[in-house]
Amino acid sequence: MSARETVRPLPAAVEAVETQLSRVPRHPHAWLWWVAASQLAVMAIWLAWGWRAGLPALLVSHAFVLVPVFQPCSRVYAPVLARLPSSGRRVWLTIDDGPSDDTMAILDLLDRHAAKATFFLVGERAQARPGLVAAIVRRGHGIGNHSHTHPQAWFWALGPKRMRDEVLRAQQALTALCGQPPRWFRSVVGMTNPFVAAPLRTAGLTRVAWSARGYDAVRADPAQVVALIERDLAPGAIVLLHEGAPHGRSVEMIGLLLQRLDALDFASVLPEELMAAPVAHDGSAAGAKEPVRSAALVDER
Repeated sequence: MSARETVRPLPAAVEAVETQLSRVPRHPHAWLWWVAASQLAVMAIWLAWGWRAGLPALLVSHAFVLVPVFQPCSRVYAPVLARLPSSGRRVWLTIDDGPSDDTMAILDLLDRHAAKATFFLVGERAQARPGLVAAIVRRGHGIGNHSHTHPQAWFWALGPKRMRDEVLRAQQALTALCGQPPRWFRSVVGMTNPFVAAPLRTAGLTRVAWSARGYDAVRADPAQVVALIERDLAPGAIVLLHEGAPHGRSVEMIGLLLQRLDALDFASVLPEELMAAPVAHDGSAAGAKEPVRSAALVDER
C-alpha cells in the first residue's frame, strides 16, 4: 500500500477536525468577570494615585471593552472560526446577505466550476423566498445563520433580548426551511458584542469570520475585488463574499473569482467535507490538492 493510498476515515482524526471546526461558546458570560476585574483595578488605581492615573486607566479599560466589538476575528466575546484547519489547496467560500435575485445565477456558476459554498442567509429574506433556500440545499451547498433582520447599522450595539431574537428567530426560520439547523453563524458586518455568545450557545452555533475579502459589497470593480481576495488566499482560507449588492455586480465578481480559483488550482469546499473525507496515511484528507504552505489553525478562545 503506497504512502498516499487512502484508508477508511479514522475516528480520532475526524473527531480532531470537528473539534477544531466547532467553536460553540462554552462560557458565554465569562466577559462579565473580566469587566468586573478591570473596573476594580481602575478603582484601586484611582484610590492609590488619584484621578491623574485613574482617568487614563478608566479610558483604557473602556477601550478594551469596545475595540473587540469592531474586530471580526476577535475572541473576546465569543470564540470564532477564521480559517479552516487544512494544509491542502482548499478554501471555503461564504456568501452573505441572501437569498436575493442573484442566488440562482450564483448557484449556476458554482455548478459550472464544481465549487461548493455556504450561504449565510437572513432569516426574514429566507422566509420570503423559500424556493431559493430549497435550491441552495438541493444543489449541495451549506446554509448559515446571518441574523433575522440584518440590522446593519446597530447590530454591534444590540442588547441581550434583541440579540437573542436576531439569532434564534433566524435559526428557527432556517431550520424549518432546510429541515436541519444551521451550525454556522456570521455576525452582521462581522461585528459582535458581549451579548452574542449566549444565543450562539443556546442554538449550538459556531461564529465564522474570514481570512480573505475584497470588500465586494461596496466595490464595483470585479477585478479589484478579486485581486484583493487573491492577495490573502492561502490553504484553508475563508473567503467573504456577498450577493445582492447595490452595485449589481455580485454575480460577475463571484464568476471571476471562481475562474481565478480554478487557475490557481484551489478547490472550494464545505467544512463538513473535511469531517467526512477519508484520511490518507500522511494524515491529510483524501483527494486533497498538494499543500503550498501550512495553514493557521482556527482561532480558539
